[in-house]
Amino acid sequence: MQINNFQNLPNATNEYEQKVIDFCKNWLNGQTQFVIKTSGSTGEPKPISLTRFQMEASAKLTGKTFDLKVGDTALVCLNVEYIAGMMMLVRGMVLGLKLFIIEPSSSPLEGLDNQKIDFAAFVPLQLQTLLENHHYIEKLNEMKAIIVGGAAVNEVLENKIQQLSVPIFSTYGMTETVSHIAVRRLNGGDKNQNFKVLEGVKIDLDNRNCLNIIADASNNELVQTNDIVEMLGDIEFKIIGRFDNIINSGGVKIQLEKVEKAVESDIQMLNMKRYFAFGIPDEKLGQKLVLVVEKAFLEQNMIVSFLGNISSVLSKYEIPKEVLFVENFLETPTGKIDKRATVESIFKK
Repeated sequence: MQINNFQNLPNATNEYEQKVIDFCKNWLNGQTQFVIKTSGSTGEPKPISLTRFQMEASAKLTGKTFDLKVGDTALVCLNVEYIAGMMMLVRGMVLGLKLFIIEPSSSPLEGLDNQKIDFAAFVPLQLQTLLENHHYIEKLNEMKAIIVGGAAVNEVLENKIQQLSVPIFSTYGMTETVSHIAVRRLNGGDKNQNFKVLEGVKIDLDNRNCLNIIADASNNELVQTNDIVEMLGDIEFKIIGRFDNIINSGGVKIQLEKVEKAVESDIQMLNMKRYFAFGIPDEKLGQKLVLVVEKAFLEQNMIVSFLGNISSVLSKYEIPKEVLFVENFLETPTGKIDKRATVESIFKK
């Protein structure tokens, strides 16, 4: 579906497009409060009420950050029932953008060869799929900017992104902050490993070294996160991991993101794209560290070799006690890996 003029909305041809039209009509009619569900990636989805002021503030800040102008074209390929997709619709109406709206898929540029697109937001899996097809490289490079969010960008994807000249940014944000409040450049001369907050956003740490945020988009109220970060001045930070991603295995605290980062290069060599570390209940240890891999099967000798290789970069406590395989990860409606549900599905078999 294409929207060039919000005063003349097209007719919906399916249920998903009707949701788009209904939201746009509510916005254009002046609705001031919007209830939206969190993505469910770190817990049960919960409804959050956002004000029109918050959403407008977020949209304007995005427009300023990425130099979006009236008449620019944006691709909406994220679920509009959640904050990332919904805010693309709001940006269209607030900034005067033209929108191409497609139902979320792993190949979001399919069928758009002849359409000019200036701005797009993808989840990592979508961008990775596009980069595996050389046909889309030129199309991506025609854009003003691309943002990638919803999950961390792994080393494999970041390496592939270097072939693109279009500025690409990893975003940091959540439903409570009405989409992103910080970005980091993934390619080009301004490439950076750290996130920089957008204009007007204030950040600080609590006693756990977890980030808290105040911004117009948060209604100037403090939003406390569970993300452990290293502050690098007033506007820059590096993500260490989530406070709720620390497990206690036999009395030893293990940060799961540290394990995932350490095994990344060896995972690549075995041609395994998606994986995560997780703690499962264990009678002896309390929680047992496991590595969950999206692959149907791997020979036992390769598993032994893999565990041997990573023993040089991890302590003996940080080496996964078991490697679990599943053919396809389960995902949340926003395209994030549903880790708990995936692990539960393995043990139900």
